[in-house]
Amino acid sequence: MAINSRKINVITLGCSKNLVDSEVLMRQIDAHKIEVEHDSSDSDAGTVIINTCGFIRDAKQESIDTILEYVREKEEGRIERLFVMGCLSERYKSELAKEIPEVDQYFGVNDIRQVISRLGGDLKMEFLGERKLITPAHYAYLKISEGCDRKCSFCAIPLIRGRQQSKSIEALVRETELLVEKGVKELILIAQDLTSYGTDLYGKRELPGLLEALAGVPGLPWIRLHYTYPAAFPEEILYQIRDFDNICNYLDIPFQHISDKVLSKMHRGITRNETLRLLEKIRTIIPGAAIRTTLLTGHPGEGEKAFSELVEFVQTARFER
Repeated sequence: MAINSRKINVITLGCSKNLVDSEVLMRQIDAHKIEVEHDSSDSDAGTVIINTCGFIRDAKQESIDTILEYVREKEEGRIERLFVMGCLSERYKSELAKEIPEVDQYFGVNDIRQVISRLGGDLKMEFLGERKLITPAHYAYLKISEGCDRKCSFCAIPLIRGRQQSKSIEALVRETELLVEKGVKELILIAQDLTSYGTDLYGKRELPGLLEALAGVPGLPWIRLHYTYPAAFPEEILYQIRDFDNICNYLDIPFQHISDKVLSKMHRGITRNETLRLLEKIRTIIPGAAIRTTLLTGHPGEGEKAFSELVEFVQTARFER
């Protein structure tokens, strides 16, 4: 197969936030009239860009394995250039450059301008907020902020992604309107911490204000919330979910644990009783709400008693997912 030097294959690993970053990058590449595809296993693209994940051990290993796979492709003459970006590259750039020097260049999580420059272009400001969607046509993610100000003991995201940076409500409404114009029917709100949206930009938690604005975008049947942090949870959004027809009766809340001892060691900023009260509020205000959560076992200092508390919590909390 002949190599197409004017074609780029973008490989995305990790979470939905990474996927959005790839979509933004691909729209910029597209704006330069360069052919771009996503995660093609049978590609004639001369350039491969791997958007890596560096969150947990398995994700790191998958990223390294993928880099090495395309290093072999380059050595065998099946691709011409290999670039690596994303969380793993942000956190371990110098180590990766030393251990895998075959990669042409490593970029961090906020280096889209440098990536485009390395490809021979410049950042098209008029296309900021636009994306080349990777998801199926009926849904898309809306990343409302970058980074995180929390200090959870088990999480490296603030180290990798930095402090929270919220996008303005106006910019997010415009981005949503563009997505609806493309045929998107379900908008999935994502961030490292939806609950704290706006504190850096407006000096207060402004998720309720954002939801009200997005719910008013014409032609958008469904809005779904992912990654709502449980501490200081804004009760107002429960009433919005109940009262707005196009906000789904669904919440993704990563409780992580129920033991006060473990929650304290995790630096989660919430107690067992506060967690149970929040769950009761959700079930009371939104009958039939679907709650998805994430739980973490084996945290240092957990012990048998705390683990048993967690098992009992799962059995009684009635999580839908």
